[in-house]
Amino acid sequence: METLPNSKIASTSVDGLSSAVGSVESLATAANPRNDFPAVPTDLNCRRTPIWKRILDLLIVAAISPILLPVMFLIACHIKLSSKGPVLFCQRRLGYGGKHFTILKFRTLKPEEYCVTSNHRAYVADLIDSDKPAAKPDISKRLIPGGKFLRDASLDELPQLFNVLLGDMSIVGPRPDVLEWEDYKAWQCRRFEVAPGITGLWQVSGKNRLTFDEMIRLDIQYVETRSIKLDFWILWKTLAVVLGRGNK
Repeated sequence: METLPNSKIASTSVDGLSSAVGSVESLATAANPRNDFPAVPTDLNCRRTPIWKRILDLLIVAAISPILLPVMFLIACHIKLSSKGPVLFCQRRLGYGGKHFTILKFRTLKPEEYCVTSNHRAYVADLIDSDKPAAKPDISKRLIPGGKFLRDASLDELPQLFNVLLGDMSIVGPRPDVLEWEDYKAWQCRRFEVAPGITGLWQVSGKNRLTFDEMIRLDIQYVETRSIKLDFWILWKTLAVVLGRGNK
């Protein structure tokens, strides 16, 4: 075992689960028209997704969709009525094997504020060698009406269920961030050995109270100890964190 060092937005309608997934798949293709991303090292030890994990992902999505699809429709209507611009926020992120995919979120920023990817990336990159907690920057003045609630309750993440259906993400896994491949240290890239998740080990272990280094170590701990028991534990803890308003 390797020893670690110390220390476009877009819009769509929810008109049935299958048609929504088809729209999202077309959106993801259009969002990434180029193929000039930084090369990924060929020695990355990508781990196959266990059958139990894929089945668990699909069962969870199928079980919660009847409840969450109406909620997502209401959120989409709120965003459309309260703010100009698209309903969904789409952004290129690094995923399994260091390959790019398009992550989906409900847009919570004002239209004039959502093109801030480079600034956010620079902010996160500064945390790599920092001992400060990896807290999110204060963007309260740039949010749409109700945006803070959507983010605090993680409701803005619900469209990522379509990412799970498409196979780009899992329900549980290392959380994808805005950094690119060249921003990471070599040992930190092990977080890409498995598919990224909507929730993960560091989300339920302190989240924004942790340093970037601690977050990455928890990601790698998950990679090395992934099991169905651990996934269920993280899901249970995630529910407790969200309902307990410890998600800020």
